[in-house]
This record gives sequence, structure tokens and C-alpha cells, in this order.
Amino acid sequence: MPDSIDFSRKPVLVLGASGYIGSRVVAVLSNSAIYRPVAASRRSHLAVDATDLASMRAALRDVDFIVNCIAGNDQAMVRSTQVLCDAARFNPPRRMVHLSSMAVYGAAVGTVREDHGPVFPVSGYGQAKIGCERVVQKYVDDGGDAVILRPTCVFGPDSPQWTKRLARLLKARRIGDLGSAGDGRCNLAFIDDVVAAIVAALDAPDVSGRAFNVSSSAELTWNGFLVAFAKALGATPIRRISPRRLRIETKLLAPVRRLASALVRSPATEAITPSLAALWRQDIRIDCSAAEAALGLPRTSSDRMIAAVVRNERGLMESAFS
Repeated sequence: MPDSIDFSRKPVLVLGASGYIGSRVVAVLSNSAIYRPVAASRRSHLAVDATDLASMRAALRDVDFIVNCIAGNDQAMVRSTQVLCDAARFNPPRRMVHLSSMAVYGAAVGTVREDHGPVFPVSGYGQAKIGCERVVQKYVDDGGDAVILRPTCVFGPDSPQWTKRLARLLKARRIGDLGSAGDGRCNLAFIDDVVAAIVAALDAPDVSGRAFNVSSSAELTWNGFLVAFAKALGATPIRRISPRRLRIETKLLAPVRRLASALVRSPATEAITPSLAALWRQDIRIDCSAAEAALGLPRTSSDRMIAAVVRNERGLMESAFS
């Protein structure tokens, strides 16, 4: 029986299905004997306007579960989450799994568990994710069933932010050994581990209303990771980036490069933003023991993550400038 009408499997609506995480969720669920993905985005077969209540209510009909991977600007994320929860009140699924982010912790340092509050400054993105979580928590308080996952920096084959962007910057020798500016803890979430946590959260018992940190490894500093990644990519010799050079990149060149990147996409126009530089310095260790206990979260080591990226993206080095 074709997958599209295989009603023996539980239908899972994946919102944001064309994005990096959403597309991986769809791929894994497509091979599941238990779940059947219903891929929804503006560009998928099931087109959904995430800011329109009628469109969202129609998408929620006859689905058992929802995975919310919707991205966008800060205002759109909060709006779409509100619309989703409003629609779910009319057509309640068994459970909603909502993707948040470690950005909700802001500038927190040390070991951070799920009950850790945000620490100023919190980025606009982080504030939007906090707003989304409040909407989801209100949905739970009103009787809905939802789980919140907070992934760290999602790394893996084709990751636009944490694989391809860093690869381009390393190949262009614009980053490398950052010295004391790279002494922050590198919290990476391997894409396969993130997807495994999402799937586990669909049916996990006694987790409704809870938030879970999702990270694979914090064994390296950002310096350690960047040097290891550069070596695996063949981006050697590895350049030592001075504090002065990094300040110039973030304070003076970043605004210019961001404007230029709208016209020409290349490693030369890739901006190293102040928020990215702050993350490289941030000594934050994301504690995932709750997700390990409740969701069986796998924890892929950084060396295995890097090996998987290089192995599965044979053209990465050649396409690093594309």
C-alpha cells in the first residue's frame, strides 16, 4: 500500500517540513513502522499558512501528532506558534512536540538545566523562543499535551548554520584558533540525535508539559572543535585569529558584510556577528540528563559528528565557497 494512504501508521504533521530539522524528521518517519509523516510547509505538497487559523485548522484534521519546526523571523515564530495552539484547541492531537532552542538561556554560564532562567542579554531570537514556549505552556495549562525540546547548535550534513557556514569560514581562514575568544564550551547537537529525541517525544510517557535540553556533546571548547573540524576539512594551516582581528570582524566588518551578502553570497561576505563571537566565549554546559532519562537521548561524540559530516558530504570541501 502506498505510504500516502497507509493508515496503519500514526499520522504525524510536521510543520516546517522543508527546513533542515523538519526535512530530517520527515525522512526518518517515512521509514518508520509506527508513524506516517504529513509534511507541511509553504513549499510542500500540503501547503500551510502558519499565520492563518483556518489554514492551520485544516492541516490539523485527522493527525495524531504534531512536530513544530517552523522557523522565520522573531515575530512570525511567535505568531505561528499562537495560531498552532489555537488551532489545536479545536482539533486536539495526542501530543505536540515543539522545537525551541538553547537561546532561551541567554548569557547563562556554568551547568544549565531546564529550570535555569534566562540571563541578560537575551538575543531577539532567544526572546522570541521564550515567547513561543509561553504560548505552548498556556496550551498545556488549558489541557493540551505538548513537549518542548531545546536543541543546542544543530550540527550535521547540510546544516546551514553550524556545518556549512563554519566550513566556509574555516576554508577562507577567517576563523581558526580563536585563542581566549574561543574558550567557551561547544554544545553541539548532532542532527540524528535531535531527530531521535523528537521521535521519542511523540509517545514518551509522563513528559507532557516538560521542556528538555537536547545536546550531543560538550566535551570540547569552540577552539577545540574548530581546530578539529578544520583539520578534517583540510583547511590547513589553521590560522590564529587575534583578538584585534575578531573585534574588527564583529564591530566594523559585520554590518558591511551583511549588506554585501544580500547581493553576493560568498565566504568574503559572510558576517561574523557579535552574537556568534559571544557564543564562542560563553562558558555554558547544557545538561541533558533529563532527556537521556525520559527520551533515551543518544549522545554522539564530536569526533563522530565531524567524521559523519566529512564522510557524507564528499563535496563539502569543493563546495565550501558555493
